[in-house]
Amino acid sequence: MRYKFIIAFILGSVYTTITAAQDNCNVFLWEGDSCRYEACKFLDDAPSYFQLRKEYHQIKDKAIDICPKYGMPYKHKSTAYLKTGDFINWKILIDKAVELNPKQHLDYRGWCRFQFFRDYKGAIADIEELESITNHDIGYCQNGDYHLSIAKGLCYKMIGEKTKAIQIIKDQIDKEASSSGLYDHLHLGVLYLETNDLESAIKALMKQLEINELAEAYYYLALTYKKMHKQEQYLRSIQKAKKLYESSTYMLDPYTHHVDKIYLKDIQNELDKIHILK
Repeated sequence: MRYKFIIAFILGSVYTTITAAQDNCNVFLWEGDSCRYEACKFLDDAPSYFQLRKEYHQIKDKAIDICPKYGMPYKHKSTAYLKTGDFINWKILIDKAVELNPKQHLDYRGWCRFQFFRDYKGAIADIEELESITNHDIGYCQNGDYHLSIAKGLCYKMIGEKTKAIQIIKDQIDKEASSSGLYDHLHLGVLYLETNDLESAIKALMKQLEINELAEAYYYLALTYKKMHKQEQYLRSIQKAKKLYESSTYMLDPYTHHVDKIYLKDIQNELDKIHILK
């Protein structure tokens, strides 16, 4: 259902905006932390510049001069370096932000390790450390596509621990049954397919189609039916996958490629096999 996709996209955009926002400086004032308060207020009052402008970094550097133990300007600078591909400075700066305030910045570092660097073990370590020091929900990734628990499950999948990945993702879906993510059921369905639990794969992929109809869901549904020797359902699903892909209804991220993403070539390869058999 496309309206659910649009709503989820808006919520993801709002979340990204919220996570990029400045701290509430008054919290530092109430805690008697004048150092962080002054740096925070300086950032609040400073003019806004595009992240790649020299002035942007000068403002963050000034905030660090005011209070070197305030983590937020390190995080802001790290994001700018990440976007330019300067991963060395990103790592130096985000590590400093995490050192100063792990509860606030582990989520961002963990997600970036997963999304940009495919450092699955590093991402797992960050998310699990955040879980160990947080007594509330650990929240969502930076782009809003995934709860961090789903991201952790995907990391376990990518290092070959698929049974553990299934349990983590299933537990999170059951916990958030009324607000499943854009791709949660797709990933669960693919995991069931990869572990040969075909009935569960069908159920998860059909649920994905109810929430957010995607070419990927039909593609993996087709592969599942193929394994079950259900030729009619296989043909119908792979043709639907092609139709949706050609209408640009597929997984999309502006920076990287999602786990389990497919390409038109993957669908065409399946269709070519059908023609060969004929």
